Amino acid sequence: MSTSVHPGNTSQHFSTGETGSKIADPYKNVNADNLNISLKEKVEDLIGFANNTKFGMMTTRQDLSGLLVSRCMALAATENGVDLIFHTNTETGKTDEICSDSHVNISFIKPSTGEWASISGTASIEVDREKVRAHYTPSLKAWVGDLGDVVHNGGPEDPRIGIIKVKAITASYALTKGSAVSRGIEIAKGAVTGSTASTNKLREITEEELEQYRAIN
Repeated sequence: MSTSVHPGNTSQHFSTGETGSKIADPYKNVNADNLNISLKEKVEDLIGFANNTKFGMMTTRQDLSGLLVSRCMALAATENGVDLIFHTNTETGKTDEICSDSHVNISFIKPSTGEWASISGTASIEVDREKVRAHYTPSLKAWVGDLGDVVHNGGPEDPRIGIIKVKAITASYALTKGSAVSRGIEIAKGAVTGSTASTNKLREITEEELEQYRAIN
């Protein structure tokens, strides 16, 4: 029997063969960093990485084609310590897609180190003017434009400017550990000996953990 571990939230599993008593995905096993770390540190490291990266890819699903589509979004703020806030023009494809299927994924990556984060959740579109004003920035006018009709002027009262709030359900992310030199040594050693390189702190946050974190923030 293979010791390959597949997520429990998928109904179909893919495998190319049995590995007996050997772990088929040793990278995850060697780099996992979920045990000796507090929930507070896990969540705050994730949100800190997202805030520092700022730009992420938001993935939604088109209802007619079923295709997944992504676009770059700038993180505007967070709520409840873990939920993500983005500005949006309400008259765009992504708002239509969220209306038909609220499930989204937000991903962040730091190319210089390979550190990354993936946050899955549900999105809602909010057009309450008080909330829009709280997160408004004048630079939004450059993206939505001034249509010259007084109402659609790119200001905080422009009805096209809304907020997308992503309620995080699960998350996984990887932060580098050690120095660039030590990681290079690990990779070189692995290439020669076949041992799995220990270069990242690979962490996962469950739905239950996120609810627990929200309750105290």
